[in-house]
Amino acid sequence: MALVLTQVYLEANQKKALAAKAKSSGRKSSDLLREAVDAMLLGVNPQELKQLDEATKRAQVGIDAMLKALATNAKDHRTFMAQIGRLRKSSSR
Repeated sequence: MALVLTQVYLEANQKKALAAKAKSSGRKSSDLLREAVDAMLLGVNPQELKQLDEATKRAQVGIDAMLKALATNAKDHRTFMAQIGRLRKSSSR
């Protein structure tokens, strides 16, 4: 879809927070503004966005914990398989 240049006046604190959010997410301020407009047009209110953000953060914590457990399990599996290999070698002699 073609983009149309639009001028928007923001309060100084909004501009600063938007720039910080864009920088921390590695995205452009304009992308974040378009997403916010899309959410508003879909009828998503700020409270719902906050709830979604909080749920996303909780989910990320769970995902991070699962990835850590998976890495530990993979390490344990490699150790176990190495032990099995050594046992097989020693029993075949």
